[in-house]
Amino acid sequence: MSIPRSQVEKKRFSSFTGKGLLEVPSPTEKDWPKDDEGDYVFKDSGQEMDSLPQPYRMINKMVNLLFDQSWKVIQERDALREAELSRIQPVTYPPHVENKLSKMPNCMAVSQDYVFIGGAKGFSIYNLYSAKQICIWEKLKVDVTSIWTTDLGNEILIAPVDEMGIARLFYFYKDSLFLIKAINEADDASKQTTCIKMEICQGGDFAAFLLQGAGDVWLDVYKLPKESWLKEVEHPQLAINPKKKGRQPQLSTLEPVTSETLEMDTNICFRGDIKLSHPVHIMKIKPPKPVTGTTFKSPLEVFAKIEDCYGLGSGQNHFIKESQWEQQAAIFHASYKKYLDEKGEEEPLSMASFHFLLPSSIIAMPAEVKSPSGVACALGIHWTGSHNFFLYSLNRTLKDKVDPEGVWPCAAPIAVSQLSYTCSYLLIACEDGVLTLWDLAEGFPLGVVALPEGCFCQSIHFLKYFLVYKGQNVYPEGPLKSQMQCVVLCTDSSLHLLTAKGTQVPTISELVERPVKHPEEAICAVAPVQAFPGTVLIFCRNGSVQLMDVAKPQIICAFAPPRTYNLAVPWKPVFVVSLQHPCFLLRGDHPDEIESDDTKDIQNSIFYFNLEAYPLLENISRNHTIPKTDITENMAFTQVLPLEKRCEDFLERSFQKLEKKVKEEEHWTRLHRYSLMLQRENFRK
Repeated sequence: MSIPRSQVEKKRFSSFTGKGLLEVPSPTEKDWPKDDEGDYVFKDSGQEMDSLPQPYRMINKMVNLLFDQSWKVIQERDALREAELSRIQPVTYPPHVENKLSKMPNCMAVSQDYVFIGGAKGFSIYNLYSAKQICIWEKLKVDVTSIWTTDLGNEILIAPVDEMGIARLFYFYKDSLFLIKAINEADDASKQTTCIKMEICQGGDFAAFLLQGAGDVWLDVYKLPKESWLKEVEHPQLAINPKKKGRQPQLSTLEPVTSETLEMDTNICFRGDIKLSHPVHIMKIKPPKPVTGTTFKSPLEVFAKIEDCYGLGSGQNHFIKESQWEQQAAIFHASYKKYLDEKGEEEPLSMASFHFLLPSSIIAMPAEVKSPSGVACALGIHWTGSHNFFLYSLNRTLKDKVDPEGVWPCAAPIAVSQLSYTCSYLLIACEDGVLTLWDLAEGFPLGVVALPEGCFCQSIHFLKYFLVYKGQNVYPEGPLKSQMQCVVLCTDSSLHLLTAKGTQVPTISELVERPVKHPEEAICAVAPVQAFPGTVLIFCRNGSVQLMDVAKPQIICAFAPPRTYNLAVPWKPVFVVSLQHPCFLLRGDHPDEIESDDTKDIQNSIFYFNLEAYPLLENISRNHTIPKTDITENMAFTQVLPLEKRCEDFLERSFQKLEKKVKEEEHWTRLHRYSLMLQRENFRK
């Protein structure tokens, strides 16, 4: 039976279209055939693109993907913009005074009523209030990169460090500036050392310089003869160079920086003809040597030859044999062979953090040594990657053997350490995020607290202890015992408040969380404002400067230079906050102009922010202190914390009993004699 040709063609056509033959329907819907409704298929528009030949199909997919991703970014930016507009922005205040300079300032320091600015070929001194330039010292071939100042009462000790790493000491007294000494300047360039870090103790009795040279690093400690300096500047005829005897001292008036907004006080002069006494070098401290095996054969031999007990139990004076070290090293390398680099990397030079400590019950010093009150007696230091905090006595000469008088071991390597302004508290932060707070005055640790998981300490900033009284932050009058507050800036830009009081468990709270949604608001620097209780300045990477009340916590206001000053990203602010006055200074940055070749006509500025001149801060600046009697009567601390009060009384009684006991040195002397006696008896047998 044969099939008609028309039916065969109809089947072929329907196999391609998925439908039957397309016929023109009648104008009336009721006459349409209902059986053919399932034969009509509506294809997806994307399937038409899939039928395109290559490479047009791939190009079409890439364009669509790019469009979708772009649209997603646009939507995210729109959401961020809307969220930014809905956020409550703090009141922003402009600077009180703008001080224009002809050269770029690299660093700043404030002491008393003076501002010290380091820049090209030297440094200059300005009046803090009038912004007038007092004097300028420009006798270097390189720029000054950092500058430190120490208040000595009527005098000021200045320590600038230049680009070559040379540290110098200057003495500023009344209307004269004196150069004391270039600490590490060498005639031979091949023997030149670099000053990495320095520290001058409060009162200016000692100074320490961390030096680097010839692949080595060490710490030089000097005693500063400040009493001799005062006599030599008051009676200059005694200190004039003998070769120039008979001449009248010539005063070299310093030339001012050319600027229309600055005035020069010509009464200030640099006295280069007067030579002051040089600092006395008392000791040189090197990083601790790697731990090696001991040569002692018995414990009796150990006790007979070791001179003192300091450092025992800290890993410094151990009794492990060389064979034991080799065995442990072999086990370690065999266990972690696949993780160890066979070539090995060169270990970087060890860095150090050091602090001058005042006499206290926690620092054991020889009984025959008597230090005046308020004068540093010990130097605390820790090296990079070290678990130990070393204590060195400052009552020594260069001939004495440099050994630590005490060693404080920690469970993890020490990352950051910080001493409070009053030198009463020491905070040690380890690399595992654990913070240990020591009360140096009373002689016991206030507590141990851990940062939240994933947070590691970057810097520590002590606050003057304050209380919240009737909704305001106030300072208690008179000295406080075992009460401390500080803010901790972590590596993830989160900010935390640490509070410790007496026998209470220290508490830590988060002030600023990690900026996930707004990474440009990451904190790059923090500075406490001592003039306002419980406030800190926060410097963010986007150039914003905000004043925070840590008790609430909330932003009080913000500060900003004129809009013409564009900031580099990430921003590294150059600023200084006065400890005596409610003000801070901020450098105006020009990143675009700095990178250009022509920088002669650029106007660089220092902005002066007087915190008492702004309306929102007037109420804060009125009431700073409150008597202790008002605090105890109104806040009733004794009734709220009876257990802690009893614990504090117990500690005080324990300290009194401890003073009556035999001292630690006498116990060690007895043990030393007893070991010698036992060793002699063994030899006789």
